[in-house]
Amino acid sequence: MVDMFYGVSHVDVQVTNLASSQAFYCDRMGFTVGAEGEGFVDVDAGGFTLRLLEVHEIERQVSLRVHVRDVDEALTALRKAGCRQLYGKARTESLEWMAAALDPDGHRLVLWRPLTEDEFGFEPDLPKEMTWQPDAEALLKSLLKHVPSMFRGLARRKCTRVIEELAEHTNLVTNDEVVRGYILSNARITRSRLIKPLKEHGFDPADYKAEFDDAG
Repeated sequence: MVDMFYGVSHVDVQVTNLASSQAFYCDRMGFTVGAEGEGFVDVDAGGFTLRLLEVHEIERQVSLRVHVRDVDEALTALRKAGCRQLYGKARTESLEWMAAALDPDGHRLVLWRPLTEDEFGFEPDLPKEMTWQPDAEALLKSLLKHVPSMFRGLARRKCTRVIEELAEHTNLVTNDEVVRGYILSNARITRSRLIKPLKEHGFDPADYKAEFDDAG
């Protein structure tokens, strides 16, 4: 029975003025027109299709979550386009920024983006499995602050894995494994960027020439 269902292809959005709604979603929000037919227009909303269906009266309204670059800017743009704000930007327990407005037909547009790690207000735990000396854990967390927040989660996982591989013989992670793993987890071509943060943390990069030269 599972093979019968290919997946959701469209979300039907009832509108009272097809031309006006098409202009709103395409001209104002930047989506693109796909298929068109009598009384409907398909709108490609970033890999998801909205089918705008023209009706005399809205019988049911939908709620659309719209991923945006900047919640405040997007909300301002919607207000200028004639939308009514429901609530302004707020931080959620799911570590998101969120706001909401109603489109011209009363459909809810929830604007959101995930928080960057710099906005968390706390440092995520390392995905460690071994025993770490407290100063070693603090050292890696501090070094990771030099990684752009967009890539920090990936760097945290990769660094932790490489560091614990280096400590397999003792099952205890020290500052030495942290520094070596921090270097080795980066591509050789980008390791020169690590020299400054290592010096700021009191380490001489020359002591880790073998790691900097390692081809991986």
